[in-house]
Amino acid sequence: MKLSKFSSFEWKKFSRSSYFEKGVVVKILLILGALYFIGLAAFLGFAIIFGLEKAIPDQDPFVTLNNFLIYYVLADLGFRYFLQQLPVMNIKPFMIIPVKRSKVINYLLLKTSLSFFNILPILFFLPVTGVLIYKSYDVLGSIIWFISFLSISFCINYANFLINKTQVFFYAIISVLAVLVGLEYFSVYPVSDLFGDLFYGFYTDKYWAIIPIGLVYVLFKANYNYILKHFYLDGAIVEKKESVKQYDLSFLNRFGKLSTFLKNDVRMILRNARPKQVVMMSFLFLFYGLFFYTQDIYQDMPAFLAFASMFITGGFLISFGQLVPSWDSEYYKLMMSQNISYRQYLESKWLLMVVACVISFILSTPYIYFGWKIYLMIAAGASFNIGLNSFITLYGGALNRVPIELNQKAKAFSNTNGFNPTQLLISLPKILGPMIIFYIPYKLLNFNAGLIALAASGVLGLIFKQKFLSIVENVYQKGKYKTLAAFNEKQ
Repeated sequence: MKLSKFSSFEWKKFSRSSYFEKGVVVKILLILGALYFIGLAAFLGFAIIFGLEKAIPDQDPFVTLNNFLIYYVLADLGFRYFLQQLPVMNIKPFMIIPVKRSKVINYLLLKTSLSFFNILPILFFLPVTGVLIYKSYDVLGSIIWFISFLSISFCINYANFLINKTQVFFYAIISVLAVLVGLEYFSVYPVSDLFGDLFYGFYTDKYWAIIPIGLVYVLFKANYNYILKHFYLDGAIVEKKESVKQYDLSFLNRFGKLSTFLKNDVRMILRNARPKQVVMMSFLFLFYGLFFYTQDIYQDMPAFLAFASMFITGGFLISFGQLVPSWDSEYYKLMMSQNISYRQYLESKWLLMVVACVISFILSTPYIYFGWKIYLMIAAGASFNIGLNSFITLYGGALNRVPIELNQKAKAFSNTNGFNPTQLLISLPKILGPMIIFYIPYKLLNFNAGLIALAASGVLGLIFKQKFLSIVENVYQKGKYKTLAAFNEKQ
């Protein structure tokens, strides 16, 4: 069977899916967003050499660019891990017909190369290469430098596949990155200079390009062998029995009727891979303020400080709340067939997010080091998260109907990211809201007025809690059957 035949099957599956005709407006906005980023990448590619030449006239702009590209590589790896959807296909039908496993696996891996995240680097590095040739840099060296970074992009692509599928690879990558960042941060060894010399070496010592090209092959084979190891009908059909730990959650009984839902959510988080990743990512949000509070440029832009303050305590709320009710997609039909209160279901999710915000606020206490003004802004951001952002997030969850398969480790061929582009649109009021609420009183009066307005918005949200919950409940009730149909359909 030719690889083009697989593409034909995938297109028919996509075009015949109910998802194909849904969300036309969202699709248009996403296309416009993609065109924007494509244009931005191309513009930066053309302008960056000229910009560095003007900014640092005493140094070769190409050398300067290579010194900073390690940060691009790290950022690309991070964005892919949290945002990139891994292409998948239903491999079970191919297991019972005479199709070589190697062809199916090769197609699956080659399909990952068509990711939007692989197209952007081409649109950035290709104009850079053109500018280098235009400015009389070595033609062959510039082309090999471009091929090297294209190879690095594919390395990140295949590494991301392994990181999402195997916990061992994930922790290995995290450990290496932690060591490199530690060496650079504590001035033990200039890691950025080392990588800058390596990247520039792709241009000067052209044989260095063998390193990224060879690494692409190694990572491709690692993915191939991993999939081949799990490419068996019994592994795809027969589920492995695992022992399940029991947890004493009796302390949640104090919440009355909500305790049943809270216990289910806590067990889900403790027992499954994907929710554990959300908790880990939420913890990383606590360090978000270090980027803003340590930069002098943001001290004169308090609206951005308000944005950062909201993120510090809103990590779990944003990452967990935006996927309500997708967390329950595997048993949502069962839940909806029971005599349970939708209001109690939503209120339990709200309460879980509120508790997480309170814990995050307590853990953010060390930010007092930057002054009470910053800490009070974090407190105001926590108030906004608890009183307003929690309801906005729950409301947005009603529009998110992408099912989530909770345990990534157990399913080698399933889409484990659960990322819905609609979330990007829903995130706009959550991001711009605290900035606007703070900035208007700040501009008209003073800094304290902005703080009071941001904190008061959360207090008002708590006062009108029942009204907001009724609005959110009504949205969920209206979209109940659409949600059931979406969860019932495998993407």
